[in-house]
Amino acid sequence: MKTPVCDFLREYSASGTVRMHMPGHKGRPETGCDARDLTEIEGADELYRARGIIRESEENAAALFGSGRTVYSAEGSSLCIRAMLYLACLRAEEKKIPRRILAGRNAHKTLMTAAALLDIDIDWVYPEEEEGLLSCRLTAEKISRKLNEKAYMAAYITTPDYLGQMSPVRVIAEACHAKGVPLLADNAHGAYLRFLEEDRHPITEGADLCCDSAHKTLPCLTGAAYLHISGAAPASFAADAERAMALFASTSPSYLILESLDRANAMLAGMLPGKIRTAAARTAALRETLSAQGWETAGDETMKLTLCPKPYGYTGTEIAEILRRSGIECEYADPDHTVLMPSAETGEEEWNRVRAAIGGIPRRKAIPEDIPVLRPPEKAMSIRQAMLSPAERIPAELASGRIMADPCVGCPPAVPAVAAGERIGEDAVRVFRYYGIRECAVVREE
Repeated sequence: MKTPVCDFLREYSASGTVRMHMPGHKGRPETGCDARDLTEIEGADELYRARGIIRESEENAAALFGSGRTVYSAEGSSLCIRAMLYLACLRAEEKKIPRRILAGRNAHKTLMTAAALLDIDIDWVYPEEEEGLLSCRLTAEKISRKLNEKAYMAAYITTPDYLGQMSPVRVIAEACHAKGVPLLADNAHGAYLRFLEEDRHPITEGADLCCDSAHKTLPCLTGAAYLHISGAAPASFAADAERAMALFASTSPSYLILESLDRANAMLAGMLPGKIRTAAARTAALRETLSAQGWETAGDETMKLTLCPKPYGYTGTEIAEILRRSGIECEYADPDHTVLMPSAETGEEEWNRVRAAIGGIPRRKAIPEDIPVLRPPEKAMSIRQAMLSPAERIPAELASGRIMADPCVGCPPAVPAVAAGERIGEDAVRVFRYYGIRECAVVREE
C-alpha cells in the first residue's frame, strides 16, 4: 500500500529547501525537533479540506477499516466524539428532532464536554439494579425500551470501555435503526478489532459513526485517531465530516501524527494483522493461565487484561505497585481492578515478565467485596449550564447536596459516579471516599 504522507515528508526533508515558513525549528537537528515536522505547505495537503496526499491516505484507511469515509484526527478520539455529536445535531435540526441523545453510562468525560459545547441533553442507560451502578452492561432490550419512550437524535455507546466490557453492537444497531435512530460508537480502545480473526469493529457491526484512537492499540503516535463513517449511514454524515472536525480542531495539526497514521496503513496491509492476532492469542492464554491459578478477571475485550484481585487477597492498587516494583507499569488501577493493555508490539520477553510477575504473587486471604451502593443521581440542571456556570473546588466530603460542575467524576473511569449537572448525594460521597476522590468542582452557590 502506498504511503503518500510519509513519502512527501521524507522527500521534503531531504530536499534542502530553505524553510521560510513555520515551524520555527526549521527542521534543524540541533533544536531537537524532527525535520519531518511540517505545516500545511504546498503539496502537503490540508487536513479537514483534504484533496491531496492526506485524502489519498484517508481513503487507504477507509478501505482497510471497511468504512464509507474515514477522516484523520491529530487530536485523538476526543475531537472525533465532538464531531460525531455535531453531525448528529445537524441531522436533528433538519429532522426537527430534540437535541437529545441516549447514552450508556460508561462514557468518557469527552461526551460531557461535547454535550456542554453543543447544548445536548443526555438520557443515561444504567445497568440493571443487581449489577450495581459502577458496571454498565448494555443490551439491545435496554436501548429499545428507552427509544420507545421519547425521540432521540442518536444513541451513543462506549465499547470497549476502560475495563474491557464490550457491548453487542450488532443487535443494538438493529434496535436503533428500527427506530430510525443513528448509532454512534466510542471505539477509542478498539481500533484493532477490525483485524482479529472475527471482525468485531463497530462499523462492521452496524454503527453509523465510530471513533478509534489509533494510538491506544496500534503503533501510532499519541493523538492519532480516526473518525469512521459507515457507507450505510445518512449521506450528510460523510458530506459534513470535515466541517464537523474543523469546527473543533486546531488549524495546526501535527504532520508527525498524520505520518504515523499513514505508515499504519502500510503495516495494516502487511504483517500487523498477524501480529495483532498473535497478541490476542497470547492475552487469552495468559488469562487462562491466571484463571487456573485462581485469579478472577473482568470484561470480554480481546486485548485487555482486567484483574479483579480482591478474591486473591489484594486490592488493584496493591497489584499495580507490585508490578511496578517488577518494572511493569499497568494502564489503570483502583481498589477493585488492575488493567493491563498489551498490543501487537508487546514482545515475547515482556509477555514472559508479566506472566512471571503475576504468577509469582502469593495468594492471600480474600478481601471482602465492599463497593458502596450508588443510586442514579438527580439531574439538577443541564450539562451545559453546569459546566459553564461559575464553579468552586471543595472537599469531596462536603459536596453532598451540591451540583457537579466537573464533566464527571469517574470511579472507575469506565463509569462516571456523578456527571455535570447532577446533584451529589450522600451515597456519591461514600463512593468518592472509596475511590480516593478528595475534591471536586461544584456549581458556585449565590
